[in-house]
Amino acid sequence: MNVIITTAGRPDEQSAALVKHAADALQAPAVERKKRSIPKLQDIYQCDVLVAGKDRYSFYKRGCEQPFFFHPNSATYRLKRIEKGETDPLAAASGLMPGDAFLDCTLGLGSDAIIAASIAGEDGTVEGIEADKVIAFLTKTGLHSFPIDFPLLQEAMKRIEVIHSEAVTFLKSCPDNSRDIVFLDPMFTTPIEESANFEVLREIGATNSVTEEWVTEAVRVCRRRVVLKDHYQSPVFERFGFNQQIRSYTKVHYGVLEK
Repeated sequence: MNVIITTAGRPDEQSAALVKHAADALQAPAVERKKRSIPKLQDIYQCDVLVAGKDRYSFYKRGCEQPFFFHPNSATYRLKRIEKGETDPLAAASGLMPGDAFLDCTLGLGSDAIIAASIAGEDGTVEGIEADKVIAFLTKTGLHSFPIDFPLLQEAMKRIEVIHSEAVTFLKSCPDNSRDIVFLDPMFTTPIEESANFEVLREIGATNSVTEEWVTEAVRVCRRRVVLKDHYQSPVFERFGFNQQIRSYTKVHYGVLEK
């Protein structure tokens, strides 16, 4: 992995401990900041830079103008809508219920997994697979430490198990009919979300193209449904036989394969 770990501009004991934690988790070298800028460090070491700050980790990928960091993004307002009695589109598409086992094959920042964890509740299980090791680390850390005064969100985030793996590789290790819902959310080829952080995720994350093998394994592992989330114009819905659920006034559609 071509990344180094360093502190923010004014390091303290806490940031030094966070550097060590990241270096151990990612098996990457820790480098003293010595008041050097991020571009300077990138140039000297010819690699990406993960910065341990007081409030969060920030990942600076070479060639990207903005840093990447964990944030629950849309999960916050989606959970607030659920609290008001509104139906979330993921919940509607998946038929997710309390106590269900939900497998998210493309975790990213975990927004959908957070919604699933809230609905599945304490008796359910939510696993999120992330192919990129740095993103998996940032999301796992953020899910357990993101500072926000929203108990429903905090409880859901802490129930998610983050797994660093390629999706198909992990699915092949799962027994038949071992998860109620298997969820696929490939990186949109057409940008949808407006946040700068999501755009950085598109640049640094693994490229996920839905394949016949991926769908076959997902169907084998699920007990009830495989759910696909993609751009409304995506050819993947028809290509693999997903029943595309048309949603007016939004570019995000869900598709369902019933077991």
